[in-house]
Formats: sequence, structure tokens, C-alpha cells
Amino acid sequence: MGTRRVLVTGCSSGIGLAVAVRLARDELRRFKVVATMRDLERKEALENAAGETLNRTLEIRQLDACSEESIRECVNSLPDRRVDVLVNNAGVGMIGPLECQSVTSMQELFNTNFFGLVRLVKEVLPDMKRRQSGHIVVMSSVMGIQGLLFNDIYAASKFAVEGFCESLAVQAMKFNVRMSLVEPGPVVTEFERKVYEDAEKMDLTGTDEETARIFRQIYLPYSRKVFTSLGQTPEEVAEQTLQLIVAKDPPFRHQTNRLYMPLTALKHADPTGRLPLDAFYKLIFKHDNVFNASLGFFRILQKRMSKRTV
Repeated sequence: MGTRRVLVTGCSSGIGLAVAVRLARDELRRFKVVATMRDLERKEALENAAGETLNRTLEIRQLDACSEESIRECVNSLPDRRVDVLVNNAGVGMIGPLECQSVTSMQELFNTNFFGLVRLVKEVLPDMKRRQSGHIVVMSSVMGIQGLLFNDIYAASKFAVEGFCESLAVQAMKFNVRMSLVEPGPVVTEFERKVYEDAEKMDLTGTDEETARIFRQIYLPYSRKVFTSLGQTPEEVAEQTLQLIVAKDPPFRHQTNRLYMPLTALKHADPTGRLPLDAFYKLIFKHDNVFNASLGFFRILQKRMSKRTV
């Protein structure tokens, strides 16, 4: 197989930037990367990270996943409109009590996280089907498998992404087009930091005092501990994404964080759904010491695993 053209969305920072740069720096030069972002005024971080690959194996283009016209214009600008691999990464976050979120902001989130993916796939899939080749890689989340406290709308968007891809993957197989969901757990990025900064300043007057207390005094501190103990770097996710793209038989689902797998496994262990709900409820509200001890154990495991990979 020759050089493959990879279109990556959401490359101004975080996972998208890391994936674009890692593919562009591939030692075997297997990829030509089209790294895209909605606002080209934010391209400096990507240019600096790309280094000598810029305008060689990596080029930067404008693409707004919320605009069919912008997507079509970007794809039309490519030779033969050829996209061998689509990496859909563009997304936004939202956390907090449901009563404090506007329906308009929820719709905007779905417009990016779900309909952005749909627009992109709708544009590139017909050409992939015609060529009988292609790979659609979607940055999903463990929250596309298991919903989490105060992540109602974000998790809903990722559940929608997973259902869309699972349904479409069967048809895609008939045309030799592969689909893969990459499911990170906590990843320490500017994206995550911004979401949590906004959450700490959030106006909670729209909800009751007890819910506001749970969010401020329990959820936010717990989340910080989870990110400290289980968080991956964007570069770790990017490396696993590269390995998934070059695999002979890439998986449909790939969780990037092995330490998080026991939490998502709870859902499949009990078809009634009681087990994960009870486990998360008790960890958060009943057994604070168990939660902290578990994170301490995970932190030790994370350090040992990091040493092995160095």
C-alpha cells in the first residue's frame, strides 16, 4: 500500500494535534496528513509541533465540522477528493447539573460532536465506497459506553456517535471500508482543563442546594483525582491511534486506557444495568475511602506501566 492521505479534524490542540503530528512523523512515511481546524488563527501550536514535517508530510487546512459547505470545500481541494483515512476528532465538552444547561448549548454540542461526524462521513463515505477502500476512525470516549455523573449531555452525544458508527459499520464492511471507535478515558489536555475551569465558575442557581453541593464538593474534587491517577497524555492516545490505523485487521472498538477498563466492564457484566449504577453510586456517595484507595492503587499501576514503556 502506498502513501495514505489522512484527514484529521480538530487539530488546533489536544488529541487532534497529537494524532496529526504523530502520523506526519511516521518513520516509514506512510501518511500525508491534512490537519484541519475551524479557526486557522489558532494554528500556531500545530505549526510549532509539526516542525520540519510542515508542508512536507503535514499541511494545515480550514474545516468547520458544523458546516457542510466548509467540509465539501476542504475535500474538493484534495487531489481526486481522495481521503484514505478520516480521523474525526473535533468535539466540545459539557459538564454540570442538567438544570443549569440551556437546551441551545446542548444542541450546539450535538451539532459538533454528533452531526459534525455525520456531515464528514456523509461527504467522504461515497468516494470510499466507490474506491472499495478506506478507514473511518472516530474519537469517541469511554462515556460512549458508560454514562457518568454530571456528564449527561456529553455522554449522550458519545452514545449517539457509537450507535451511528455501529449501525453504519455493517454497510461499510460490504464496500471494504473499515470503521474504528477510539475510546479514551481521562486525557489531560487544554480541552479538559477549559471544561473544568468553566465548571468551577458555573452559575448553579438553577438547581437545588444539594445538587450544587454534590457537584462542587464531591464531583469536581473526585474528577481532579481521577485525572491525576488515570489521565493519559494526548501523545499516548495518538500512538495507539497510529497503531490502530496501520493494523491489518483494526478493531471496531479500542479503549486506550487499560486502567479504566474495569469500570466499563461493569456494564457488560450485568444486563439489568444495576451493577454499574450501584457501583458508581457507592463509590461516590458511600465509600469515599475505597474510592481514594482505588485511585492510589491505579496511580501505582500507571507509574509501573509508564516505566515499562520508556
